Amino acid sequence: MASPDDLKFQEFEEATDLLLADPGASTLSMSGFSSTAPAGATGDIKLDMSDDEGQEESSELLRGEKQTSGFWTFEYYQSFFNVDTMQVLDRVKGSVMPLPGRNFIKNTLQSSPDLYGPFWICVTLVFSLAISGNLSTFLNSLGSTHYHYRPQFHRVTIAAVVIFLYAWLVPLGVWGFLTWRQREERQQSGYSFLETVCVYGYSLFIYIPTSVLWILPFEWLRWLLIMVAMVISGSVLVLTFWPVVRDDTKVTAFATVATIVVLHALLSIGCKMYFFQTATHTPVPTLAPNKTH
Repeated sequence: MASPDDLKFQEFEEATDLLLADPGASTLSMSGFSSTAPAGATGDIKLDMSDDEGQEESSELLRGEKQTSGFWTFEYYQSFFNVDTMQVLDRVKGSVMPLPGRNFIKNTLQSSPDLYGPFWICVTLVFSLAISGNLSTFLNSLGSTHYHYRPQFHRVTIAAVVIFLYAWLVPLGVWGFLTWRQREERQQSGYSFLETVCVYGYSLFIYIPTSVLWILPFEWLRWLLIMVAMVISGSVLVLTFWPVVRDDTKVTAFATVATIVVLHALLSIGCKMYFFQTATHTPVPTLAPNKTH
């Protein structure tokens, strides 16, 4: 039977001989699970810190301590274009199917605005207005012997200026006014500037198919399409901004909503009157040749 002394840990002479032969060798202390190496060691010790870094990033995100990039960096704006196709389609569907009591920002955007959808909607609407307006002018003048068709490329520039100014300046004014009123009334609920831009951008989607249908040379149909588009897109804006202004005074609330609707109606009617105006051609009288007797 082994004695208690035989069961104790013993130092072996082989380890002592190895340390004498190679003083630079690293040793491992089993008590602290830490490796120590002399200052003159020539070997490199590599540690895999990928798991620790991933755990630190996860803990920072959970605690809300993850720092975001500044607004002057590309990474800051990249996050507003980080959306997939299904998200954009759902938001487009929500902009053309407004339901009573359904807030576009709260129920559709879910406090996650993007600039990808509004940007491409505005670009598509610009070219849709310009191209459809040119085709409408051509069809209206078809068969007229006194009209010579010329492509009006300047309409692209005019459409771009009007659409992008409306999609940025009007939301800026609405957001600034609502922010000021919230401070005056000491209200807490409100929308950010990007959320306001996002809802205005998606509300313009209905005008893309409407502008294509405006090519049809029927004036009554064009005005009917304008009314339908105004009701749909205006409903999105009213249902979104009414919950924010309804706690204000009645005069201010109704005046704010009325201003939003009127500006939206002016955009619709202005685009129709400029890009799809019905041209009236007056025949040029021809002078009869003088008869000489």
